Amino acid sequence: MTAAAAAAAPTAAPIDPSGAVRPGEELNVPAVDAWLKALVPALQGTPEITQYSGGASNWTYRLKYPNRDLILRRPPAGTKAKSAHDMAREFKVQQALKPVYPAVPDMVGLCQDPSVIGTDFYVMERIEGIIPRKHMPRGLTLDKARTRQLCLNVIDKLVELHSVDAQAVGLTSLGKGPGYPKRQIEGWSDRYEKARTWNVLGFKYVRDWLKANTPADVATCIIHNDWRFDNVVLDSNDPTRVIGVLDWEMATLGDPLMDLGNALAYWIEADDNFMMQATRRQPTHLPGMLRRQEVVEYYLDRMKLKTDNWTFYEVYGIFRLAVIIQQIYYRYHHKQTRNPAFKNFWVLANYLGLRCERLVRTKGRR
Repeated sequence: MTAAAAAAAPTAAPIDPSGAVRPGEELNVPAVDAWLKALVPALQGTPEITQYSGGASNWTYRLKYPNRDLILRRPPAGTKAKSAHDMAREFKVQQALKPVYPAVPDMVGLCQDPSVIGTDFYVMERIEGIIPRKHMPRGLTLDKARTRQLCLNVIDKLVELHSVDAQAVGLTSLGKGPGYPKRQIEGWSDRYEKARTWNVLGFKYVRDWLKANTPADVATCIIHNDWRFDNVVLDSNDPTRVIGVLDWEMATLGDPLMDLGNALAYWIEADDNFMMQATRRQPTHLPGMLRRQEVVEYYLDRMKLKTDNWTFYEVYGIFRLAVIIQQIYYRYHHKQTRNPAFKNFWVLANYLGLRCERLVRTKGRR
């Protein structure tokens, strides 16, 4: 086989692993097992319980039965934003989308009985494949052409979602209608104030600029609201092909360009500065990946949309990420979570806020 043929041939790659359950985040296995077997009598044996480390919000566990491989999602302990961590909503969104958007996992069951583990949770089928995180799995190397194809396929899967008919799948009540950008700016600004700790800045200049430059909705569609490479699952035999989309916690009806702005807040390029590289959690730095501006142009062309105010969506996405990070740090700061990965999140929140301010001052419209 030639080198070119070897590069093009599909190669089975390592599957995304789960690990030991973090201290303080253990599941009541007998209670979950009993509830599941009442729902799915064919389940056999006792599940092997492991936990995924990638999520910083909801806690995600693998329940590996001898005859079934399942995933359980539950909220974290501690104070939660009013609209966040709604397991019933996340379950029902995926259940409605599955018939028309096959990348959604198969739902198994929703539990809203607090006597089981003290909180709502749901269980779904595990999609076996590769989850591309900060680095591609050891042993998996894609050439530039295949990396570009992976990148385009991930964007195309977002375009496919934004093209779903919300009315046809019964999700018109998922959002509040027109005015989504305005509600988001007001909401995330308010959340930042509530999650502030003594060691983060206020970023009033950025929040005021976003409020003053908020555009009208370009469209209203189903949006994922947390679109990242580490929320997609790739075919292990063809790692350019997306076979699953995960983490529907924040899905809603809204403006598709707001969703794209959110996605690009995580998009770190190979020549970005040191601090941006430190925030990278997906392999967008690899040769063949589109640059942020190329992503915007490709997406707008596929969706047949236009904007003359992209800086707004870019700043919004980064500021929203700063708020999410600060909300997570707030839980750590107040000892509501023990995950040591969150210890320095306040530094990231400050950096992202300052990045927003630089963008506003250099590219923003006043």
